[in-house]
Amino acid sequence: MHDPRPTARALSRAGALAAFAATPALAAPVGAEGAIALPSGREVTFHDVIWGEPGPTGLTVRFRFIEPDLATVIKSTPYDELEADMRALCEDFALGRIANIGPQPAQIVVSISDRPVAFGEADPEAAQVFEAYRPEGHTCIWEPF
Repeated sequence: MHDPRPTARALSRAGALAAFAATPALAAPVGAEGAIALPSGREVTFHDVIWGEPGPTGLTVRFRFIEPDLATVIKSTPYDELEADMRALCEDFALGRIANIGPQPAQIVVSISDRPVAFGEADPEAAQVFEAYRPEGHTCIWEPF
C-alpha cells in the first residue's frame, strides 16, 4: 500500500523551493530592472549587488548601477544632486531588496559607473561615484568613507 505522506526528502526539497521563492531576486542581469528614474531626472540601470565582501563597519551590501554618460554628468552636476540621486537609490531600490534577507547589513554602498567594472579591480578609464549609507528603518543615513 502506498503511503500518501511526503517523504523527508520531498519535504526538504519543497522547503528549499519555498525559501528560494520567498527570497528577493538580488542579482538580476543588467537591464532586467529596466531604467530607474532618479530625482534629478536622469536614469540608471541596475548592474548587480555584491554580498559577502566585508566593509569597514561590518556586513556591507553593495548595489551597483550603470549610467553610460556619467563622466559628463560628474562634470556638469553639483555634488549634492549626485548624492541625492544615490540616496534615492539606497532608499527606493536597495532597502526594499534587503528587508527580508536575514541579518541586516550595517552599511549599504551605492555606486554608479559609466560601464561595468569587475568588483575590486581598478579601471582608470571608468567614471565612478560611490557613497556609503547606514540603513535606519526606511531611511539611508550618509556615512563618509
